[in-house]
Amino acid sequence: MKLDKEKLNKVGIPNLFKKEKESKKKSAFKMIDLFAGIGGIRLGLESIGGECVFTSEWDLPAQKTYQVNFEELPYGDITQINPQDIPSFDMILAGFPCQPFSQAGKKLGLADTRGTLFFDIAKIVEHHRPTVVFLENVKRFRSHDGGRTFETIKGVLEELGYQIYADVLNARDFGVPQNRERIYIIGFLGETKFSFPKPLNKKTRLGDILEKNVDPKYTISDKLWAGHQRRKREHREKGNGFGYSLFNADSEYTSTISARYYKDGSEILIEQKGKNPRKLTPREAARLQGFPDDFIIPVSDNQAYKQFGNSVAVPVIKALAKEIQKSLRVLVKKDTNSKKNIDLDKIKKDSISSLLKREKRIKTPA
Repeated sequence: MKLDKEKLNKVGIPNLFKKEKESKKKSAFKMIDLFAGIGGIRLGLESIGGECVFTSEWDLPAQKTYQVNFEELPYGDITQINPQDIPSFDMILAGFPCQPFSQAGKKLGLADTRGTLFFDIAKIVEHHRPTVVFLENVKRFRSHDGGRTFETIKGVLEELGYQIYADVLNARDFGVPQNRERIYIIGFLGETKFSFPKPLNKKTRLGDILEKNVDPKYTISDKLWAGHQRRKREHREKGNGFGYSLFNADSEYTSTISARYYKDGSEILIEQKGKNPRKLTPREAARLQGFPDDFIIPVSDNQAYKQFGNSVAVPVIKALAKEIQKSLRVLVKKDTNSKKNIDLDKIKKDSISSLLKREKRIKTPA
């Protein structure tokens, strides 16, 4: 599918799909931002001089937030874009959908339509052979299907010539008062030395990101509070720890904010003296992910909770960016003229078939 540049120009913002000769901005490297959400990964890589030359995000409210903050309108469905239509770049960023691998989801992994989107990333990587591949997903991604999903993706990237590093980092170790573990997969096209950033050993405090004057609308109702307490009692009687989580200004960190936070806020409730607890405000949700206060929130509260819950902890990305920068200085890049082609469609088909056989979800095709 050809990119509709005419349509983009009518929006009245800078054309995102610019060729190198059209770019006047000095940059250390060029990058593309896939499954971009609201640009959290991009913010981190811009801190070391990255220039974004292409963005894809299909969710319309997220596109709106992205546009007002970066003055660029993301293109939509990445599966409808031909790799050759994307301008050349040095680094690919992709926080691809986590629901197929999440503890909260159905855990179908590569058998989930969203899980197969990795292969769309791989086709772009195969065509462009960028110097760096930067992937992010939930912690459980590494152990999904007995580790086979991770090994499949790692194997594809290695077949394409990349040296792969992967580790789980926690946002609370990088100055953010949130317990948020995510896996980061970094690939280099060539030989280099790379180390994941070390924890800052800096104690965090929730009160540092809380607003002073909060609108009463964020205080949960008597009915909702009673429901939260009832469900927690029921779970406790069953011997599990499910239910709401309550925090105060002196809490070192919160639990993980998720995209479902807009529903009832149960995973992070803030104590209030003489009142029912309250939900985080959208600005507090942004701060919990390390977004700067000048980051504009142009959408409804519910959409903001979804967007920040789906995003990344920006300080973690910035810490990773610094380490990537060090590795690029000593990188011995591989010759990209002798490309090794692999059958991505076959790998995708075989991976899904094997998973479904193991899960016994459908009959094996004849």
